[in-house]
Order: sequence, then C-alpha cells, then structure tokens
Amino acid sequence: MISNATTAVLLIEDNPGDARLLREMFKEARLRSTKVTHVECMLEAETHLAEHAIDIILLDLGLSDARGLEALRRAHNAAPRVPLVVLTGLDDESQAVQALQEGAQDYLVKGQIATLGLVRAMRYAIERKSMEEALFVEKERAQVTLNCIADAVACTDVLGNITFLNPVAESMTGWSSGDAVGRPLAEVLQILDAASREVASNPAEMAGRAARPMGARSNAILVRRDGFETWIEDSVALINDRQGHASGAVVVFRDVTAAHATALKMTHSAQHDFLTGLPNRMLLNDRVGQAIVLAQRHEKPVAVLFLDLDGFKHVNDSLGHPVGDKLLQSIAKRLVDCVRGADTVSRQGGDEFVILLSEVEQPEDTAILASRMLEAVAEPHSIEGHDLHLTTSIGISIYPDDGLDAETLIKNADTAMYQAKENGRQGYQFFKSAMNVKAVERQSVEENLRRALERREFALHYQPKINLKTGAITGAEALLRWTHPTRGSVPPAQFIPVAEDCGLILPIGAWVLREACEQARAWADAGLPETTMAVNVSAMEFRNENFLNGLLAILDETGLDPSSLELELTESALMKHPESAASVLRALRKIGVRVAIDDFGTGYSSLSYLRKFPLDALKIDQSFVRQLSAAGHDTIIVTAVIGMARSLELRVVAEGVETLEELAFLRTHECDEAQGYYYSRPVVPRQFADLLKNGIPGPSAGADLLRVA
Repeated sequence: MISNATTAVLLIEDNPGDARLLREMFKEARLRSTKVTHVECMLEAETHLAEHAIDIILLDLGLSDARGLEALRRAHNAAPRVPLVVLTGLDDESQAVQALQEGAQDYLVKGQIATLGLVRAMRYAIERKSMEEALFVEKERAQVTLNCIADAVACTDVLGNITFLNPVAESMTGWSSGDAVGRPLAEVLQILDAASREVASNPAEMAGRAARPMGARSNAILVRRDGFETWIEDSVALINDRQGHASGAVVVFRDVTAAHATALKMTHSAQHDFLTGLPNRMLLNDRVGQAIVLAQRHEKPVAVLFLDLDGFKHVNDSLGHPVGDKLLQSIAKRLVDCVRGADTVSRQGGDEFVILLSEVEQPEDTAILASRMLEAVAEPHSIEGHDLHLTTSIGISIYPDDGLDAETLIKNADTAMYQAKENGRQGYQFFKSAMNVKAVERQSVEENLRRALERREFALHYQPKINLKTGAITGAEALLRWTHPTRGSVPPAQFIPVAEDCGLILPIGAWVLREACEQARAWADAGLPETTMAVNVSAMEFRNENFLNGLLAILDETGLDPSSLELELTESALMKHPESAASVLRALRKIGVRVAIDDFGTGYSSLSYLRKFPLDALKIDQSFVRQLSAAGHDTIIVTAVIGMARSLELRVVAEGVETLEELAFLRTHECDEAQGYYYSRPVVPRQFADLLKNGIPGPSAGADLLRVA
C-alpha cells in the first residue's frame, strides 16, 4: 500500500494500451485505496489539476500536445507541489534524466515496468516530495530567521569563502550578499583589535584551529567597506559533515557600540568624581602606583600634594550647596590649570583635593607649584553674583623619602596638610617624620573622645567672676574637664581643637550647656546668691542651624531663667558671617540670654559691626592681662579696650588675673569684673557652692590658691 489514506493518481498517457497495462498493475497490486484518473493529453490534465486534488502524477513524455520537458514543465506549473514520475521509452531515457534534474521524482521505462516497481516508485516519489517540502519549509524558516534576527550572520565554506550574509551582516559590512559570496571571509569581515589597532585573527580560522566553537570575543572593531568603524562582539561555530569534518563555519556578530560607550561611561563614572569630573580616590591610587613604577625606572621623585579648603563649609552653610558645588568646580579648574598634562588633579571628596606630580625634577619645584596653587585658589571666585574668597592649606609628601606606596604617600601628605593648617592656614608644609607621632596622638585623642560622652568622662568645673568694686561673686564660667581612665586628665587645649575638627564639639557643647544650666538652676533652688552662668560656645556650634532651637529646649527642660545664662563667643564666630550672627544675637537678646565676646583683641574686630551687635560684655584675653606688670604695649591695649567698652556701654571682664599688681591696674582703670587664680582656680560644684555661701577669701588665701594651681 502506498498509504493508509486514499491516494489520488493522475495518469497522463495518450497510448490506450500502455494506460490499460498500468490500470491492470494497480488491480494486481490490490491498491484498493488508490483512485486512478486517466487523461490523454496535457490540456485535459491541466483542467483536471485545476479542479481536483492529486497526490501523484504519472506523466508520459511523448504526448501529442506536449512532448518531453515541455510536458514536465506544464505539469509542474499546473501542480507545483505534486510529486511526478515520468514514463519514457527506451529511446528517450536520456531525456528522462533531464526531467529528474528539473524536478521529477523518478522515471519508469515502458516495457520494463513491473507491478512492484511501479508501486515502489510511486511510494518513493511521494516520500521524497514530502521530504523536499519539509526541507523547503525548514530552509525557508531558517532563511526568515536569519534575515529577521538582530545579529549579523555570515556563513563560509570549507575554504573560508563567504556563502551567505543576512541583511544585518550586509548592513554592518557594507557588502551585499551577492557581492560577498565567494570572497574570503577576511576580505568581507575586516576586524581590528581595539587595543593594538592591528588586524585581528579570522574568527573562522580561530575556531578551526581550536576545533570547537569560539565564545563571544569583545574588544574588536569591524571596519565597514566604506571605512566606518563599529565596535562588535563576535562568535563562531563550525559546520561539520557526517564524518565530523569541518565543511564551513557560521560567524555571528553584533554591534556593541552603544554598550561599549555605556561601559566606558560607567568606567569613567567609577573612576571620576561626578561633580568636577576629576579622577577620584580609586583612579588616583592607581596613577600614583604607576608613577612610582616609572620613578623607580627613571630615578626621579614623585610628589603628592594634599589640599584642604579653608572655610568651605561656611560657604555651603550660608549660600547653599549649589553655590558650594560651583565653587568646587571653579577650584578644580584652577588646580588643573596649574599642573602639567602628565600630572593628576584628584578630588577625594568634600573639599579635599590630591595632586600627583610625576617625575619631579627637584623636590623644591613642588614648593613653587604649591605657592602657585595657593595664589590660584585665593583669587576671588565669581559665583552667582557672589565674589567668594577662599584659601587652602597644602601638605606635601615626596617619594621615596616619605613613603613607598600610594597609601603612605597620601596619608603623609594629609598629615602635613594638618600641620599647615595649624601653622596659620593658606600655606604649605612638607611632611616630616615627627608629624606621624603627632598624627597618631591626634587620632588616638579623637577615638577616645568619641567614647568620652557615653562613658561619662567629662565634668564641669566653675571659676568665679568677681565684681572689682564690691568683691562679690557675680557669676561662674563653666569650664570643661576630661578625665580619661588611663590617660588621666587631658588638657582642654589638647582635645578641644580635635573635637572642633571632627565635629564632636556639637554633641559635647550641647552636653556642657545642659549640664551648666542644670547646675545653675540647682544653686538657685538651694537659695544661694543669684549669679550668671557663662558657657563658652564654639563657632561651629553657633553657626549650626539647630543651635537656637537646641538652646531654647535646654532652657525649657532645666527651667533656668534665660537672664541667668551668658554665652561667650569669640570674635571669629561673629565676624565670619556678621549678618546671620546678628540675627541670632537679636533672638538671644529677645529671650533675655546675655552674650559676651571672649578673648577680645586676639582676633579680627570690626568696630562698626560690634556697634550693631546686641552684646553685653567684652572679656580681655589673659595674654594681655599677664603683661600689665611690664607697663608696656599691652597696658595701652587693655586701657583702650576698657575705654571702648565703656563707650559701647558694655561690661568689661578681665581673664587670667593672677597678681595683686594686675588687679590694682584693672581697678584703677575701672574694669568691671575679673576672674583668675588670684581669686580662685576652677573648682567642682560643691566647692563653688561654698564660695557662694562664704565669699572669696582674702588676698593671702587667694595667693595660696594661686600656689595650688
């Protein structure tokens, strides 16, 4: 049986005898499921094929109205997808072979046809045609797939010549498939190594040598036929025959230009500061390492400069971060303009910059550049209508003397920068090994300071202020003391600057203010004589946006009368931003809190602003008081300060009074109040309460207190 279903056969034969013979063969084979329709000419066949479905055609090549290949072509045109077996005589067998080449599935020679041969030929013809159809569909599917996918595909034969390009490959290479077929792959796919710009290995040859598929290769550039370059990623797989031998290759490649650009952008972002575009800490460390390698080879030093801006935070606080950001960008540009192309200017974060100078001829040249940078930063920066003035401090380390790696060089330059700040700012300082000892000590102080509050290591001592006319105690100044469990007593001069540098002065200052207010209220509740409590407030605390609200909250919690509190501020805390300072001072005056200028005369004073500030007192710095006995220049300063305070209707308080001679001078010149070891050193709350009860001892007792201190 040809198949289980009914098979429709069209027999096209103009010889009645041959047609009858074939019908008898069908009967002999008992092909009950086969329906045979016989026509005698091609015209009848075309009509029948147009109206009926046929499974197979038996075609005589010697018809009266169509002979040879013409009959085959007409039958194919009428039913292009129907399998066809030709019937031929002995004398035209060669013509039958040609018919096979044009699509016939088989041929039978008349006079030699056997029943089994007929059935077999028909079955094979139907199967072959079915397989051809399936292969055609698969080929079409593959062709459509290759034409539709986003990747470019190129196929080669065993010699490495192009056999196929899909439309994407045509577009990317600039070659049409017709022009490319038969050409060597390397001619159509011109691929360069992105790093070296040399011709890259042929992907098909690479896969052939490896005898396996090659994974995606990146960092390659495809040169189009017109010279346009595209970043690509390509892979290749071999085509093997049945024996496993390579018969060709398929190369798949895609345009990764956008991805490459994104990767470059991401790499740049990972290595550069987003605000200024300068190299960041990671890239700087890498470049310092490279510079050290070159320095070893060329025997030339490398310099690292660490810059920290002086007063940048005040710009941010007063004018806002957008202005601060533009100021950083302006500074970054000026620093870049100061160095050579081979050098690196890096932003470490915040207001810190690090500059790498590679292959310095002489370390002294670094000092010249540092001076140039100091001048460049100090020039006014015009930002959104503001002429901003800023300075910087610079620390310098030199390879190999100050470190053999990037981390050490940067750390030592940072250490030297802190020394430059301590030396007065707007200067530079070369690193010295002794600085490390100081830096380690400072770090240790900071680490211990961070735990001091929670461990309750702080305490307040109180020094009395004395009315020089009556001798009565008018107030107390709260002074912070730190007792470390192993270090013992740590001097304020050692830990207060560290607290200000690292920001710990804010929580510490809040603790001091609350503790002092609680103590003043406790003395008042105990019925002791009325006094004022003076508390030192740093510039950082005073400029903090939460300062006023925090102060009000403490006064509310402790119940202290605001008029019993006096805040002591330095001139610099007020003069840095006089408009905002005046606003806060007016708010303090409104609630009754007093304000005194501490260490008056040691900073920059503007008398016009002092007149506008709502102040209550000036405190003469102890450095001037101690020189009173010399009757020199400082006596003139003290006299002038007292006179100026009187003209401004301010109280005058002298600090650090230690001798009777100093006291006599101050009384003679009508100074209002004094404090110092002549009267009492700072004492604990219990001792101060005794002083409030019993008064200050006489001069001899005061002298004893002085000796104790």
